[in-house]
Amino acid sequence: MLKVTFCIYDKPDSVGGPITWVQRLLPALRTHGIEARCLFLLHWGDTGPALNTLRELGFDCKAVLAHERTEDRVRWILDELRENPPDIFVPNLVVAGYFAGRWAREAGIPTVGVLHSDDDFYRGLQNEFVFGTEAFRLSAVVCVSQELEREVLNARPPATIVRRIPYGVPVPPATVERNSARLRICFVGRLAEEQKRIFDVTRALCDAVRNVEGTSAVIYGDGPDRSGVERILATEGAGLDVRLGGLVASDEIQRRLMSCDVIVLLSDYEGLPIALMEAMACGCVPVCLRIRSGIPELVDDEVNGLLVDDRGAGFLRAIRRLRDEPSLWNRLSASARATVATRFSETESTSQWSQLLHELNGGSSTTHQIATPRNLSLPPVNPSLASGDLREKRVGTLHRFYGRFYGRGRIIAGAIKRSLWPATTKKAG
Repeated sequence: MLKVTFCIYDKPDSVGGPITWVQRLLPALRTHGIEARCLFLLHWGDTGPALNTLRELGFDCKAVLAHERTEDRVRWILDELRENPPDIFVPNLVVAGYFAGRWAREAGIPTVGVLHSDDDFYRGLQNEFVFGTEAFRLSAVVCVSQELEREVLNARPPATIVRRIPYGVPVPPATVERNSARLRICFVGRLAEEQKRIFDVTRALCDAVRNVEGTSAVIYGDGPDRSGVERILATEGAGLDVRLGGLVASDEIQRRLMSCDVIVLLSDYEGLPIALMEAMACGCVPVCLRIRSGIPELVDDEVNGLLVDDRGAGFLRAIRRLRDEPSLWNRLSASARATVATRFSETESTSQWSQLLHELNGGSSTTHQIATPRNLSLPPVNPSLASGDLREKRVGTLHRFYGRFYGRGRIIAGAIKRSLWPATTKKAG
Protein backbone atom coordinates (compact mmCIF):
# COMPACT_ATOMS: atom_id res chain seq x y z
CA MET A 1 0.00 0.00 0.00
CA LEU A 2 1.27 3.46 -0.93
CA LYS A 3 2.04 5.55 2.17
CA VAL A 4 1.58 9.34 2.17
CA THR A 5 2.22 11.76 5.05
CA PHE A 6 0.26 15.03 5.23
CA CYS A 7 0.98 18.09 7.40
CA ILE A 8 -2.09 19.80 8.85
CA TYR A 9 -2.80 22.80 11.11
CA ASP A 10 -5.76 22.36 13.45
CA LYS A 11 -7.50 24.05 16.36
CA PRO A 12 -10.94 23.70 18.01
CA ASP A 13 -12.70 26.27 15.78
CA SER A 14 -10.99 25.34 12.49
CA VAL A 15 -13.31 25.93 9.54
CA GLY A 16 -12.86 26.41 5.83
CA GLY A 17 -12.11 24.59 2.62
CA PRO A 18 -8.70 23.04 3.46
CA ILE A 19 -10.07 21.49 6.68
CA THR A 20 -13.12 20.01 4.94
CA TRP A 21 -10.95 18.86 2.03
CA VAL A 22 -8.49 16.86 4.13
CA GLN A 23 -11.24 15.17 6.16
CA ARG A 24 -12.77 13.87 2.93
CA LEU A 25 -9.77 13.22 0.71
CA LEU A 26 -7.83 10.96 3.06
CA PRO A 27 -10.61 8.39 3.64
CA ALA A 28 -11.38 8.43 -0.10
CA LEU A 29 -7.72 7.72 -0.96
CA ARG A 30 -7.94 4.45 1.00
CA THR A 31 -10.20 3.08 -1.72
CA HIS A 32 -7.30 3.63 -4.16
CA GLY A 33 -4.73 1.74 -2.09
CA ILE A 34 -3.27 4.86 -0.46
CA GLU A 35 -2.93 5.12 3.32
CA ALA A 36 -2.30 8.54 4.85
CA ARG A 37 -0.47 9.46 8.02
CA CYS A 38 -1.05 12.93 9.47
CA LEU A 39 1.26 15.30 11.33
CA PHE A 40 -0.84 17.88 13.17
CA LEU A 41 0.44 21.20 14.48
CA LEU A 42 -2.09 22.38 17.07
CA HIS A 43 -2.35 26.10 17.77
CA TRP A 44 -4.18 26.05 21.09
CA GLY A 45 -3.26 22.69 22.56
CA ASP A 46 -6.76 21.28 22.03
CA THR A 47 -7.77 18.97 19.22
CA GLY A 48 -9.76 20.28 16.27
CA PRO A 49 -12.27 18.85 13.79
CA ALA A 50 -9.74 17.38 11.35
CA LEU A 51 -7.72 15.55 14.03
CA ASN A 52 -10.84 14.26 15.77
CA THR A 53 -12.44 13.04 12.54
CA LEU A 54 -9.34 11.32 11.17
CA ARG A 55 -8.51 9.63 14.47
CA GLU A 56 -12.06 8.29 14.69
CA LEU A 57 -11.58 6.84 11.20
CA GLY A 58 -8.44 5.02 12.32
CA PHE A 59 -5.76 7.18 10.73
CA ASP A 60 -2.28 7.36 12.27
CA CYS A 61 -2.19 10.95 13.57
CA LYS A 62 0.69 12.53 15.47
CA ALA A 63 -0.01 15.88 17.09
CA VAL A 64 2.15 18.47 18.79
CA LEU A 65 1.50 21.92 20.18
CA ALA A 66 2.96 24.11 17.47
CA HIS A 67 6.49 25.17 18.45
CA GLU A 68 7.10 28.87 18.43
CA ARG A 69 10.05 28.70 16.07
CA THR A 70 10.06 27.41 12.52
CA GLU A 71 13.37 25.63 13.16
CA ASP A 72 11.79 23.55 15.96
CA ARG A 73 8.78 22.72 13.79
CA VAL A 74 11.06 21.55 10.96
CA ARG A 75 13.02 19.29 13.31
CA TRP A 76 9.85 17.74 14.75
CA ILE A 77 8.50 17.02 11.26
CA LEU A 78 11.82 15.50 10.13
CA ASP A 79 11.97 13.32 13.25
CA GLU A 80 8.48 12.00 12.49
CA LEU A 81 9.32 11.38 8.83
CA ARG A 82 12.48 9.53 9.78
CA GLU A 83 10.63 7.38 12.33
CA ASN A 84 7.97 6.35 9.80
CA PRO A 85 9.17 7.17 6.26
CA PRO A 86 6.38 7.73 3.71
CA ASP A 87 6.49 7.14 -0.03
CA ILE A 88 5.20 10.70 -0.64
CA PHE A 89 5.22 13.80 1.61
CA VAL A 90 2.51 16.50 1.32
CA PRO A 91 3.35 19.63 3.38
CA ASN A 92 -0.09 21.03 2.46
CA LEU A 93 -0.12 24.60 3.88
CA VAL A 94 2.45 24.16 6.71
CA VAL A 95 5.49 26.35 5.95
CA ALA A 96 7.81 24.29 8.18
CA GLY A 97 6.66 21.21 6.27
CA TYR A 98 7.78 22.80 3.00
CA PHE A 99 11.21 23.47 4.47
CA ALA A 100 11.38 19.90 5.81
CA GLY A 101 10.61 18.75 2.28
CA ARG A 102 14.18 19.52 1.28
CA TRP A 103 15.58 16.70 3.40
CA ALA A 104 12.70 14.39 2.46
CA ARG A 105 13.54 14.82 -1.22
CA GLU A 106 17.24 14.27 -0.53
CA ALA A 107 16.21 10.92 0.96
CA GLY A 108 14.31 10.05 -2.22
CA ILE A 109 10.79 10.98 -1.02
CA PRO A 110 8.81 13.13 -3.52
CA THR A 111 7.05 16.21 -2.12
CA VAL A 112 3.70 17.71 -3.13
CA GLY A 113 2.53 21.23 -2.33
CA VAL A 114 -1.08 22.42 -2.47
CA LEU A 115 -2.22 25.91 -3.52
CA HIS A 116 -5.59 26.38 -1.86
CA SER A 117 -6.24 30.06 -2.50
CA ASP A 118 -5.47 33.12 -4.61
CA ASP A 119 -3.64 35.28 -2.07
CA ASP A 120 -0.20 36.49 -1.05
CA PHE A 121 0.48 33.52 1.26
CA TYR A 122 0.16 31.02 -1.56
CA ARG A 123 2.15 33.25 -3.92
CA GLY A 124 4.84 33.15 -1.25
CA LEU A 125 4.76 29.35 -1.35
CA GLN A 126 5.16 29.50 -5.13
CA ASN A 127 8.08 31.90 -4.93
CA GLU A 128 9.93 29.86 -2.32
CA PHE A 129 9.15 26.26 -3.24
CA VAL A 130 8.41 26.26 -6.97
CA PHE A 131 10.66 29.07 -8.26
CA GLY A 132 13.04 29.53 -5.32
CA THR A 133 16.27 27.85 -4.21
CA GLU A 134 16.64 24.57 -6.06
CA ALA A 135 17.20 22.51 -2.91
CA PHE A 136 13.78 23.50 -1.56
CA ARG A 137 11.75 23.05 -4.76
CA LEU A 138 8.76 20.70 -4.69
CA SER A 139 8.46 17.59 -6.80
CA ALA A 140 4.89 18.60 -7.69
CA VAL A 141 2.35 21.28 -6.86
CA VAL A 142 -1.43 20.89 -6.99
CA CYS A 143 -3.55 23.94 -7.89
CA VAL A 144 -7.21 23.77 -6.92
CA SER A 145 -8.39 26.23 -9.59
CA GLN A 146 -7.73 27.13 -13.21
CA GLU A 147 -6.55 30.62 -12.25
CA LEU A 148 -3.95 29.28 -9.82
CA GLU A 149 -2.73 26.78 -12.42
CA ARG A 150 -2.50 29.50 -15.07
CA GLU A 151 -0.53 31.74 -12.72
CA VAL A 152 2.05 29.05 -11.98
CA LEU A 153 2.42 27.83 -15.56
CA ASN A 154 2.77 31.36 -16.95
CA ALA A 155 5.83 31.82 -14.73
CA ARG A 156 7.38 28.69 -16.31
CA PRO A 157 8.32 26.49 -13.34
CA PRO A 158 11.82 25.08 -13.91
CA ALA A 159 11.27 21.54 -12.63
CA THR A 160 8.14 21.13 -10.51
CA ILE A 161 5.22 19.15 -11.95
CA VAL A 162 2.06 21.32 -12.00
CA ARG A 163 -1.39 19.73 -11.80
CA ARG A 164 -4.85 21.21 -11.43
CA ILE A 165 -6.99 19.02 -9.18
CA PRO A 166 -10.19 20.77 -8.08
CA TYR A 167 -11.80 19.96 -4.77
CA GLY A 168 -14.54 17.36 -5.02
CA VAL A 169 -17.80 17.25 -3.05
CA PRO A 170 -20.56 14.68 -2.55
CA VAL A 171 -23.65 15.02 -4.73
CA PRO A 172 -26.67 14.09 -2.59
CA PRO A 173 -29.53 12.08 -4.10
CA ALA A 174 -32.08 14.74 -3.14
CA THR A 175 -32.22 18.35 -4.28
CA VAL A 176 -33.50 21.60 -2.79
CA GLU A 177 -37.21 22.26 -3.29
CA ARG A 178 -37.88 25.96 -3.70
CA ASN A 179 -39.94 27.46 -0.91
CA SER A 180 -42.87 29.16 -2.62
CA ALA A 181 -43.58 31.47 0.31
CA ARG A 182 -40.06 32.72 1.08
CA LEU A 183 -36.68 32.91 -0.66
CA ARG A 184 -34.20 31.43 1.83
CA ILE A 185 -30.67 32.87 1.54
CA CYS A 186 -27.54 31.57 3.26
CA PHE A 187 -23.83 32.22 3.72
CA VAL A 188 -21.53 29.34 4.71
CA GLY A 189 -17.91 29.86 5.71
CA ARG A 190 -15.42 31.58 7.99
CA LEU A 191 -16.71 34.65 9.77
CA ALA A 192 -13.70 36.74 8.79
CA GLU A 193 -13.40 40.22 7.35
CA GLU A 194 -10.14 39.29 5.63
CA GLN A 195 -11.04 37.63 2.31
CA LYS A 196 -14.68 36.81 3.17
CA ARG A 197 -15.71 40.44 3.91
CA ILE A 198 -18.16 39.06 6.43
CA PHE A 199 -19.28 42.47 7.74
CA ASP A 200 -20.27 43.57 4.24
CA VAL A 201 -21.93 40.20 3.65
CA THR A 202 -23.95 40.56 6.86
CA ARG A 203 -25.05 44.07 5.91
CA ALA A 204 -25.92 42.90 2.39
CA LEU A 205 -28.11 40.13 3.81
CA CYS A 206 -29.81 42.60 6.15
CA ASP A 207 -30.46 44.98 3.23
CA ALA A 208 -31.89 42.14 1.13
CA VAL A 209 -34.31 40.98 3.84
CA ARG A 210 -35.28 44.58 4.59
CA ASN A 211 -35.87 45.61 0.97
CA VAL A 212 -36.95 42.41 -0.79
CA GLU A 213 -40.20 41.18 0.66
CA GLY A 214 -40.49 37.46 1.26
CA THR A 215 -36.84 36.72 2.02
CA SER A 216 -34.91 35.41 5.02
CA ALA A 217 -31.22 34.75 5.65
CA VAL A 218 -28.97 32.56 7.81
CA ILE A 219 -25.20 32.79 8.34
CA TYR A 220 -23.49 29.45 9.02
CA GLY A 221 -19.95 29.32 10.34
CA ASP A 222 -17.57 30.71 12.92
CA GLY A 223 -14.38 32.71 12.95
CA PRO A 224 -12.41 35.61 14.37
CA ASP A 225 -15.02 38.26 13.50
CA ARG A 226 -18.09 36.55 14.87
CA SER A 227 -18.61 39.24 17.52
CA GLY A 228 -18.69 41.92 14.82
CA VAL A 229 -21.35 39.98 12.94
CA GLU A 230 -23.39 39.70 16.15
CA ARG A 231 -23.18 43.47 16.66
CA ILE A 232 -24.40 44.17 13.12
CA LEU A 233 -27.31 41.76 13.53
CA ALA A 234 -28.24 43.34 16.87
CA THR A 235 -28.29 46.85 15.39
CA GLU A 236 -28.81 46.99 11.61
CA GLY A 237 -30.51 43.60 11.62
CA ALA A 238 -32.82 44.20 14.57
CA GLY A 239 -36.30 42.88 13.78
CA LEU A 240 -35.20 41.25 10.52
CA ASP A 241 -35.30 37.55 9.69
CA VAL A 242 -31.49 37.28 9.57
CA ARG A 243 -29.78 34.98 12.06
CA LEU A 244 -26.55 33.20 12.94
CA GLY A 245 -26.80 29.46 12.39
CA GLY A 246 -23.54 28.59 14.15
CA LEU A 247 -20.70 26.27 13.20
CA VAL A 248 -21.80 23.18 11.27
CA ALA A 249 -19.76 19.99 10.89
CA SER A 250 -18.63 19.15 7.36
CA ASP A 251 -20.74 15.97 7.28
CA GLU A 252 -23.82 17.93 8.33
CA ILE A 253 -23.67 20.99 6.10
CA GLN A 254 -25.47 19.60 3.07
CA ARG A 255 -28.46 18.62 5.21
CA ARG A 256 -28.70 22.24 6.35
CA LEU A 257 -28.30 23.49 2.79
CA MET A 258 -31.39 21.52 1.77
CA SER A 259 -33.35 24.22 3.62
CA CYS A 260 -31.82 27.06 1.56
CA ASP A 261 -32.64 28.36 -1.91
CA VAL A 262 -29.69 30.70 -2.50
CA ILE A 263 -26.06 30.71 -1.35
CA VAL A 264 -24.15 33.98 -1.25
CA LEU A 265 -20.39 34.46 -1.58
CA LEU A 266 -19.07 38.02 -1.86
CA SER A 267 -15.37 37.48 -1.09
CA ASP A 268 -12.43 39.55 -2.29
CA TYR A 269 -10.64 36.38 -3.45
CA GLU A 270 -11.03 32.60 -3.35
CA GLY A 271 -9.31 29.40 -4.40
CA LEU A 272 -12.15 27.03 -5.19
CA PRO A 273 -14.80 27.50 -2.47
CA ILE A 274 -15.98 24.13 -1.17
CA ALA A 275 -19.04 25.55 0.60
CA LEU A 276 -20.24 27.00 -2.69
CA MET A 277 -19.71 23.67 -4.45
CA GLU A 278 -21.60 21.79 -1.74
CA ALA A 279 -24.52 24.18 -2.01
CA MET A 280 -24.60 23.93 -5.81
CA ALA A 281 -24.58 20.12 -5.51
CA CYS A 282 -27.77 20.46 -3.45
CA GLY A 283 -29.38 22.74 -6.03
CA CYS A 284 -28.89 26.05 -4.21
CA VAL A 285 -28.49 28.93 -6.66
CA PRO A 286 -25.19 30.83 -6.18
CA VAL A 287 -25.06 34.62 -6.11
CA CYS A 288 -21.39 35.63 -6.13
CA LEU A 289 -19.18 38.65 -6.56
CA ARG A 290 -17.39 38.65 -9.89
CA ILE A 291 -13.75 37.91 -8.97
CA ARG A 292 -10.91 36.39 -10.98
CA SER A 293 -10.21 33.09 -9.23
CA GLY A 294 -12.44 30.16 -8.34
CA ILE A 295 -15.82 31.77 -8.98
CA PRO A 296 -15.59 31.98 -12.81
CA GLU A 297 -14.63 28.30 -12.85
CA LEU A 298 -17.79 27.36 -10.94
CA VAL A 299 -20.41 29.96 -11.82
CA ASP A 300 -21.42 30.88 -15.36
CA ASP A 301 -23.55 34.03 -15.12
CA GLU A 302 -27.20 33.44 -16.07
CA VAL A 303 -26.44 29.74 -16.73
CA ASN A 304 -25.98 28.16 -13.29
CA GLY A 305 -25.98 31.21 -11.02
CA LEU A 306 -25.78 34.99 -10.95
CA LEU A 307 -22.61 37.11 -10.77
CA VAL A 308 -22.80 40.64 -9.37
CA ASP A 309 -20.40 43.56 -9.50
CA ASP A 310 -21.04 44.94 -6.01
CA ARG A 311 -22.38 44.08 -2.58
CA GLY A 312 -25.08 46.76 -2.80
CA ALA A 313 -27.55 47.56 -5.56
CA GLY A 314 -26.32 44.82 -7.90
CA PHE A 315 -26.67 42.21 -5.17
CA LEU A 316 -30.19 43.39 -4.33
CA ARG A 317 -31.24 43.16 -7.98
CA ALA A 318 -30.05 39.55 -8.16
CA ILE A 319 -31.98 38.58 -5.01
CA ARG A 320 -35.10 40.33 -6.26
CA ARG A 321 -34.92 38.49 -9.58
CA LEU A 322 -34.65 35.11 -7.89
CA ARG A 323 -37.62 35.91 -5.69
CA ASP A 324 -39.78 37.23 -8.55
CA GLU A 325 -38.86 34.70 -11.25
CA PRO A 326 -39.41 31.08 -10.11
CA SER A 327 -38.59 29.79 -13.59
CA LEU A 328 -35.18 31.49 -13.43
CA TRP A 329 -34.47 29.91 -10.05
CA ASN A 330 -35.55 26.46 -11.31
CA ARG A 331 -33.30 26.66 -14.38
CA LEU A 332 -30.24 27.93 -12.47
CA SER A 333 -30.75 25.39 -9.67
CA ALA A 334 -30.79 22.41 -12.04
CA SER A 335 -27.74 23.70 -13.90
CA ALA A 336 -25.79 24.38 -10.69
CA ARG A 337 -26.32 20.81 -9.52
CA ALA A 338 -25.35 19.39 -12.91
CA THR A 339 -22.13 21.45 -12.95
CA VAL A 340 -20.87 19.88 -9.73
CA ALA A 341 -22.05 16.38 -10.61
CA THR A 342 -20.19 16.38 -13.95
CA ARG A 343 -17.04 18.38 -13.13
CA PHE A 344 -16.44 18.55 -9.38
CA SER A 345 -17.48 15.24 -7.88
CA GLU A 346 -15.60 13.73 -4.95
CA THR A 347 -14.95 10.60 -7.01
CA GLU A 348 -13.21 12.49 -9.83
CA SER A 349 -11.05 14.56 -7.48
CA THR A 350 -9.88 11.47 -5.56
CA SER A 351 -9.07 9.66 -8.80
CA GLN A 352 -6.84 12.54 -9.98
CA TRP A 353 -5.01 12.67 -6.63
CA SER A 354 -4.46 8.92 -6.74
CA GLN A 355 -3.06 9.12 -10.25
CA LEU A 356 -0.58 11.86 -9.29
CA LEU A 357 0.62 10.10 -6.13
CA HIS A 358 1.14 6.77 -7.86
CA GLU A 359 2.94 8.53 -10.72
CA LEU A 360 5.34 10.24 -8.31
CA ASN A 361 5.96 7.02 -6.43
CA GLY A 362 6.72 5.18 -9.65
CA GLY A 363 9.33 7.74 -10.63
CA SER A 364 11.04 8.12 -7.25
CA SER A 365 14.50 6.77 -6.47
CA THR A 366 15.46 4.42 -3.67
CA THR A 367 14.59 5.92 -0.29
CA HIS A 368 17.42 6.62 2.14
CA GLN A 369 17.21 7.53 5.80
CA ILE A 370 16.23 11.15 6.37
CA ALA A 371 19.01 13.15 7.98
CA THR A 372 18.16 16.03 10.31
CA PRO A 373 20.99 18.58 10.07
CA ARG A 374 22.40 19.96 13.30
CA ASN A 375 22.22 23.50 11.95
CA LEU A 376 19.26 24.20 9.67
CA SER A 377 20.15 26.43 6.76
CA LEU A 378 16.88 28.03 5.64
CA PRO A 379 16.27 30.82 3.12
CA PRO A 380 15.45 34.28 4.54
CA VAL A 381 11.87 34.78 5.71
CA ASN A 382 9.56 35.59 2.83
CA PRO A 383 7.28 38.45 4.02
CA SER A 384 4.24 36.73 2.48
CA LEU A 385 4.89 33.64 4.65
CA ALA A 386 5.80 35.46 7.87
CA SER A 387 2.56 34.44 9.62
CA GLY A 388 3.63 30.79 9.41
CA ASP A 389 7.41 31.23 9.52
CA LEU A 390 8.59 32.40 12.94
CA ARG A 391 12.37 32.39 13.12
CA GLU A 392 14.87 32.98 15.85
CA LYS A 393 15.97 36.59 15.58
CA ARG A 394 19.52 36.92 14.31
CA VAL A 395 20.79 39.29 16.99
CA GLY A 396 23.79 39.42 19.29
CA THR A 397 24.32 36.67 21.84
CA LEU A 398 23.76 38.97 24.82
CA HIS A 399 20.47 40.36 23.49
CA ARG A 400 19.23 36.91 22.49
CA PHE A 401 20.03 35.66 26.01
CA TYR A 402 18.29 38.64 27.56
CA GLY A 403 15.29 38.40 25.23
CA ARG A 404 14.60 34.79 26.10
CA PHE A 405 14.48 35.57 29.79
CA TYR A 406 12.37 38.68 29.18
CA GLY A 407 9.75 36.55 27.47
CA ARG A 408 9.53 34.38 30.59
CA GLY A 409 9.20 37.16 33.13
CA ARG A 410 10.15 40.76 33.74
CA ILE A 411 11.57 40.10 37.18
CA ILE A 412 14.32 37.76 35.94
CA ALA A 413 15.00 39.97 32.93
CA GLY A 414 15.27 43.06 35.07
CA ALA A 415 17.72 41.36 37.41
CA ILE A 416 19.97 40.39 34.51
CA LYS A 417 19.87 43.91 33.13
CA ARG A 418 20.73 45.49 36.49
CA SER A 419 23.67 43.11 36.93
CA LEU A 420 25.05 44.05 33.52
CA TRP A 421 24.47 47.84 33.67
CA PRO A 422 24.26 48.72 37.39
CA ALA A 423 25.33 52.33 36.93
CA THR A 424 22.54 53.23 34.52
CA THR A 425 19.67 51.25 36.01
CA LYS A 426 17.11 53.15 38.06
CA LYS A 427 15.41 51.57 41.03
CA ALA A 428 11.74 50.77 40.64
CA GLY A 429 9.42 53.38 42.07
